[in-house]
Amino acid sequence: MAGLSSTVKYPMKFPVMPDRLDNLQLIPPPPSRFTLSEWYLNNASRYRAADDQQQLADRVLEEGSRMRDETEELVKTNKSEVDHRIEEKLKNLQYRQHELNKQRKHLCVEIDALETYMDRMYDCLDHLRKKLIENCKRCINLREGRLGIDLVFDDVDRELSKEFELLKGVEAMLTRMQEQAKEQIRQLKASRHYIDRELHDLDAAIKIDEANRDLRESSLNLSLYQGHQLHSSDIAQAETDMYSQMNMEQSAKRVNDARMLKSYIDTLLTQLYEDSCQQGNAVNESFRRRIDEIKEAKTKLEQRHHETARQANEMTRNITALQKAIQEKEGFMALAHTRLGNRAQRLRMELCRDDVETSLTAEVMQIQAAVTELQNQLAHAEASLRYLLKMQIQLEEDINVKTNSLKIDEVECLTVRDAMDYHKY
Repeated sequence: MAGLSSTVKYPMKFPVMPDRLDNLQLIPPPPSRFTLSEWYLNNASRYRAADDQQQLADRVLEEGSRMRDETEELVKTNKSEVDHRIEEKLKNLQYRQHELNKQRKHLCVEIDALETYMDRMYDCLDHLRKKLIENCKRCINLREGRLGIDLVFDDVDRELSKEFELLKGVEAMLTRMQEQAKEQIRQLKASRHYIDRELHDLDAAIKIDEANRDLRESSLNLSLYQGHQLHSSDIAQAETDMYSQMNMEQSAKRVNDARMLKSYIDTLLTQLYEDSCQQGNAVNESFRRRIDEIKEAKTKLEQRHHETARQANEMTRNITALQKAIQEKEGFMALAHTRLGNRAQRLRMELCRDDVETSLTAEVMQIQAAVTELQNQLAHAEASLRYLLKMQIQLEEDINVKTNSLKIDEVECLTVRDAMDYHKY
């Protein structure tokens, strides 16, 4: 090829026919050739790139080893910290459980004691109403039955009036005290209920934390919650402690109030016994009387009893109508809730607050407001019915007293007084 190039200095030119130009084909140029320096340079570049990648890989390996060690130390430290926190929490829960159980025992003791005091006051009131007041009232009515010159206001009438006022005051005071004791028992039972509920929650929390304390990373019953919110509540620990402390303080206060109430009841019963005995002795020294004009009082009581019974029946029908109205609203409320629940299953952008949603929400609020008003009215009606029935019972007791007094119109008052015995309760 070198000889040929040196021999041929001018290439030969052949004429090209115009009609053969379309048959010519282009020959691709030969590949470019690199110089030797470029070859060395390329190899050196590859060496450096390989060395850089190896160094980078070494750093990645070292970083991975370091991160494994750090994360292992981190999770072990976190687990140790959590185990310590769980153990402290368990001690705190067990301490609270112990204190609550101790407070619950105090509540139970005071509830039993107050129920015993309630029985004492009930027996005292029962004896007071059936024996003392009834017999005293019989004597007063016998004295009112006197005719002519015998119908005078003498010392016996004065002492009987004083005794009757005293006994009625005792009845009212014991009734008020009985209501206070009943309310105190209700408060004690409410505190016990709150403590029982807190103890139930504490027991569940202790079982959960004990189970968590015994768990290990190699346990078989472990679970992963992907995409779920694991924070079960926004209640702070301070709020929980405040709630527990409030229950303890409230129950302790109610226990203290119950003890003071018992002491007051003891003092009251003793004082009432002494005053009743003193006045009874004063009446017995000059007592003789008969009863009259009981029919007028009995008739008035019967009229009021009849009116009270009529109102009680009317109030019962009103309560039935209110209960029926509330039951009817429950169907509409269930319908609105069901519609809201069904619409809550809409997907993606369709789950919007449209007019239907607004109407359903407004309907639920209106039904709730209506039910609340009906329930309030029902509560007022039931309270009124209870008062009417209580008044009806009281009127029946007074009517029975008057009826019984009429039967003994001809019996001497001293015979009645012999049945009036005073003793402590």
